[in-house]
Amino acid sequence: MARSIYFFGAGQADGDAQQKDLLGGKGAGLAEMTRLGIPVPPGFTITTEVCNAYYAAGKALPAGVEGEIDAAIGRLESLLDARFGSADAPLLVSVRSGARASMPGMMDTILNLGMNDEIAAGLARRTGSERFALDAYRRFILTYSDIVLGVPRDRFEEALGLARRDAAARLGVDATRLNSAELERKVPDSLLDPGSLAALIQRQKEIVLGATGNPFPDDPRAQLGGAIRAVFDSWNNHRAQVYRKMHDIPHAWGTACNVQAMVFGNLGDDSGTGVAFTRDPSTGERRFYGEWLPNAQGEDVVAGVRTPHPLSRSGSGGGATSGGGDDADDASSLEARMPEAYAQLAAVQARLEQHFRDMQDLEFTIQRGELFLLQCRTGKRTGRAAVRIAVEMAREGLISQREAILRVDPGSIDQLLHPSIDEGAPKRLLARGLPASPGAATGQVVFSADEAERRAGQGKAVILVRSETSPEDIHGMKAARGVLTARGGMTSHAAVVARGMGKSCVAGCSAISVSQGQMAVTIYDDHGHATGSITVKAGDLITLDGGTGRVYLGAVPTVPAALSGEFEELMGWADAVRRLRVRSNADTPHDARTARNFGAEGIGLCRTEHMFFDEERIHAMREMILADGEAGRRRALAKLLPFQRGDFLGVFREMAGLPVTIRLLDPPLHEFLPQDEAQLEQLSKAVGVSAKELRRKSQELAEYNPMLGHRGCRLAITSPEIYEMQARAILEAACEVAAAGIEVEPEIMIPLSMTRRELAITRALVEGVAEQVFAEKGRRVDVRFGTMIELPRAAIVAGELAEEAEFFSFGTNDLTQTTLGISRDDAGRFLGAYVEAGIFAKDPFQSLDVPGVGALVELARDRGRAARPGLKLGICGEHGGDPSSIGFFERAGLDYVSCSPFRVPVARLAAAQAALTAESARGPRATD
Repeated sequence: MARSIYFFGAGQADGDAQQKDLLGGKGAGLAEMTRLGIPVPPGFTITTEVCNAYYAAGKALPAGVEGEIDAAIGRLESLLDARFGSADAPLLVSVRSGARASMPGMMDTILNLGMNDEIAAGLARRTGSERFALDAYRRFILTYSDIVLGVPRDRFEEALGLARRDAAARLGVDATRLNSAELERKVPDSLLDPGSLAALIQRQKEIVLGATGNPFPDDPRAQLGGAIRAVFDSWNNHRAQVYRKMHDIPHAWGTACNVQAMVFGNLGDDSGTGVAFTRDPSTGERRFYGEWLPNAQGEDVVAGVRTPHPLSRSGSGGGATSGGGDDADDASSLEARMPEAYAQLAAVQARLEQHFRDMQDLEFTIQRGELFLLQCRTGKRTGRAAVRIAVEMAREGLISQREAILRVDPGSIDQLLHPSIDEGAPKRLLARGLPASPGAATGQVVFSADEAERRAGQGKAVILVRSETSPEDIHGMKAARGVLTARGGMTSHAAVVARGMGKSCVAGCSAISVSQGQMAVTIYDDHGHATGSITVKAGDLITLDGGTGRVYLGAVPTVPAALSGEFEELMGWADAVRRLRVRSNADTPHDARTARNFGAEGIGLCRTEHMFFDEERIHAMREMILADGEAGRRRALAKLLPFQRGDFLGVFREMAGLPVTIRLLDPPLHEFLPQDEAQLEQLSKAVGVSAKELRRKSQELAEYNPMLGHRGCRLAITSPEIYEMQARAILEAACEVAAAGIEVEPEIMIPLSMTRRELAITRALVEGVAEQVFAEKGRRVDVRFGTMIELPRAAIVAGELAEEAEFFSFGTNDLTQTTLGISRDDAGRFLGAYVEAGIFAKDPFQSLDVPGVGALVELARDRGRAARPGLKLGICGEHGGDPSSIGFFERAGLDYVSCSPFRVPVARLAAAQAALTAESARGPRATD
């Protein structure tokens, strides 16, 4: 490790924007802004390599690092003419985490570090504000005690609440009937006078002594060491680990640690702090957007403790308001209150977006009228915003079309498909808040993250309701359908994290108050006058509209998402560069129509077994299973034939001109028999067979391991009449559709084959039926015959199978199960531990196991195409909609992927990105 610390300040920086891996996103941004001459408080970044070395050494800083930290502090002192640990010219610092990938709120930050009683007094003398100095001191004690010393934060919040009640009495405010949220609105921090703050600080120290047995540390050097270690420790806290899993951020990256001279937004009414985005992170609209708070520190904005003000006047096209841009919002905007600082900030944000060529997320502080930038990073955004920003930046010439394709996370496309509130449906408006993250969500109210996770695990839809969320709520936010908070703005923790997850979120809903497991809602009329209240309890249903900020009582109907013009434009660019075709798994005409509307280029898997569970059909299916001989089975199958033919007619019509791959019956027959006594009795009466005999037959068909039992093509070997009926239904439907002038491309696929002889037998069966049907209908249609590759043996003998099969479709669900020897249905009990231990990087049933299963895919490809050049290869497992797996399928040279209808846009974009990545790996080309 050659160098541990990179300094920045006074227009010079050791690092730059290209060093995110080493400096983290925050450190690289601070270095780059300093180089650009943007006002940034000086500081230094301790690298991610130090973090990894810290863990490797059993949580000990590497030798020499502490000396480098002392030297960097000395540079800060010289630059600022201040002294760390001095009461005469105090230097205070912030200590912040900063991984290479943005993880908002997941790791720790400590502000105002370097204070003790003497330094607080010195800071008061130097600034001329005792109240400011004491406010900074009490904030420092709270965060340091919570993060470094491990003293629960709620003890300090309780002490702060008591201080507010004392202040309320002094101010003549009746607090006897106010809950904590209402009290905070009536008596904000700014109304705590120096006497109240001094008493609060003394109480905080008593809490620390009682909880730890030691006094609060007053040596600034020891404080700094503890904070740096705490930041590195926070890389592995629970919420950070959950977030990394959700966003596929490698554990090995580690976090950097940024130590920076403090600037203060809580020095008075000429100071403030805020968060800004160069474009709207929710919609993607090109406007300067953000929020600020006067006389506050940055944690007040992002933690959502106070509801902030917009940056811009409503008429100037910036900022977010809770009420649609009224006069009060305009008057409280930064543009109105501090026009010079606003104009400087507006110029800086425009410059930074042009420089980085992407939407930027900024944190800033104004100290007595002087602007400072504290952070610049690529901004988190919703899927809708990502698409709009990428397309509009390409139109503006800021990036190329190819760059625009690569800018959008394919997984975020799912967010564009979210439903919205049906405006024509009856609904009861409960409250209004800020539209923090779009989409409609209905669920049962829960008031804790743990309860959200528990109920969601039971299959229930839940809405997490909190006064404000904190990073500790990450697991509950993940489990919930939506999030509602009483406090916080459009840039609060709840808003940022919900947008990243694609969850509906309404924030800053001041009409609600959460306490003691229920939500009190004040009802307002159209003029803003309170007209009554209602209590919502845990388990009650509410509906959120994250696009408008409205909250409704009960369940409200929704309508499907409408895709934007920018989405269609981006998809057009993606389709022009991708090589992989994208089909859909669809079993019904409705599914086929949905898939085609989303751009599917055929059906890669039509599962015929799903067609048999309809009430009209299941009796005939069970009659076939229970028949004593072939004649009885054929009579029952004759009843099913018209149903099957009708299904295929509908699918072929919807997919006119596109290939449709139909898998013949795959599951073991016992899955179609009733599973409980009531169903057995009902079936007994319907088929005239005793319940006792039905139980005997069901037990006879039951298997110890049905996944590897009498299923797939094995059914055709023992009961060929089943596949004969299905082949007839397919081919009769194809002929009928073709007779109507509709182009049809049927592909018949045999499941679970492992030998050439199995395919030879089933191919002869299908071809025999085809000749009969073509003779009866007086016309022929082209039909392809192929097989699924679901067993390791099938991959190994793929050359032999290709002698019979015209195409392979990799059933990666079963191929993963049979390769790993892991049942997908049971793996949930232990696969999480395997991922946690690093045995698998990801769940292999969600993202393909490339070294194992992927190697079999490549083996089958090579041997199959050696035997049959031009052999068509596709994949129809769940991995067909997984972006990282699609990257492998592109490299492997498959012809198509197939996924669920709603994943088709995801796969189209992922396939385009995979093609561009592969092209880049092959060498440079001219940009468009």
